[in-house]
Amino acid sequence: MSESIFTREGYIRPAVLIAAYRGGMFPMAMDNRGEIGWFSPDPRGVIPLEEFHIPHGLKRTLRRDPFEIRINTAFAEVMRGCSDRETTWISEEIVDSYVKLFELGYAHSVETWLDDQLVGGLYGIAIGGAFFGESMFSRESDASKVALVRLVERMREKRFQLLDTQWNTKHLKMFGCQDVPRFEYLERLNTALLVTTSFV
Repeated sequence: MSESIFTREGYIRPAVLIAAYRGGMFPMAMDNRGEIGWFSPDPRGVIPLEEFHIPHGLKRTLRRDPFEIRINTAFAEVMRGCSDRETTWISEEIVDSYVKLFELGYAHSVETWLDDQLVGGLYGIAIGGAFFGESMFSRESDASKVALVRLVERMREKRFQLLDTQWNTKHLKMFGCQDVPRFEYLERLNTALLVTTSFV
């Protein structure tokens, strides 16, 4: 671990994180080694906002509207919900690092609540017109999916240009996630970073 990357308190310096995202990279904690790896996948997972697809079953859930949506009211709790699994790349250092970005206004959470209990959500980083989705979790059926729908709605409202999912997965493909070559992703990223907007 480099002292130029980490503070004495053990979290990644915010300036390092922001520069990494601007350059198309992001960190993940490596399994059981206490080390941070930096990644720039090729291809990269991207959900085109204009082609976002809502599966039929999820449309029924949205019509029932069972969840309350909140923004940025339980950021650290969302991160811990995302890390609550058998294997996770979200270490304590990662949590502390992103909480610092949250305090600076770069990190955000979209939360689903039921009966005043946090039951799902997602978090990510917003820089310029780009939103870098980090992770999501669900304790109730469709809770994280509804959070994703609300994220896309907010991004459209705020005129964001890029929704980065890092990697593509079978789960994300149902929403229209695409594999984009790194060079094309970086071109899209550079364009999105020029956009002046705000997530909140």
